[in-house]
Amino acid sequence: MADEKSSLLPRILVIDDELAIRRFLHTILSNEEFSLHEAEGGHSGLAAAAAFRPDVILLDLGLPDLDGIEVIRRIREWSQVPIIVLSVREREDDKVAALDAGADDYLTKPFGVGELLARIRASLRRTLQQAAEPIFTSGGLILDLNLRQVTVNGVEIPLTPTEYDLLRLLVTHAGKVLTHSQILKQIWGIAYQEQPHVLRVNISNLRRKIEADPSRPRYIVTEPGVGYRLKIIE
Repeated sequence: MADEKSSLLPRILVIDDELAIRRFLHTILSNEEFSLHEAEGGHSGLAAAAAFRPDVILLDLGLPDLDGIEVIRRIREWSQVPIIVLSVREREDDKVAALDAGADDYLTKPFGVGELLARIRASLRRTLQQAAEPIFTSGGLILDLNLRQVTVNGVEIPLTPTEYDLLRLLVTHAGKVLTHSQILKQIWGIAYQEQPHVLRVNISNLRRKIEADPSRPRYIVTEPGVGYRLKIIE
């Protein structure tokens, strides 16, 4: 019965060379009823990702045998499993590099247990929503992808084609940090990747339409120096 129960729990793969961190994560995640697998290096982590088929990967960047950025790239060659980076690297360019390589989220060590658990649950919810019907809900915000219809607290919100495409991109990756470069490339093309002001203007316009208080956004959250995240609200 114990093995049967374990097989139904969300599977978390921890790739980190620090034993103390792995023990810490094992304690808190086991208490939250996750099924845990551990790897202490990049190569063993890649093998574990293929064999264990995790629902979420927690990845350190400073691995002894293979840089974490390369681990992300290799996993992205065959899997879209959510990857949350846990790293001591605090520089914005490190965060951007990890996210551009395909990571879904980034937490700097030391991190709070509550914050980590919230990010894991958001990643799991996003995976479930992507497999469900094409109607996204976050708090009072609803986006019907079939009808191309946006409502906030029951009121339909008219959007320009660009605003709709921007919101749809954020919704498709809800809970995940998208870098400025990723968004600009997806919405406006490669030629606009170095023009962040275009993105800022359109985010500002979109917030004015869907946020109750655009100066304190509830849905579209800024990740300073990195990009934006559409927050999943119960």
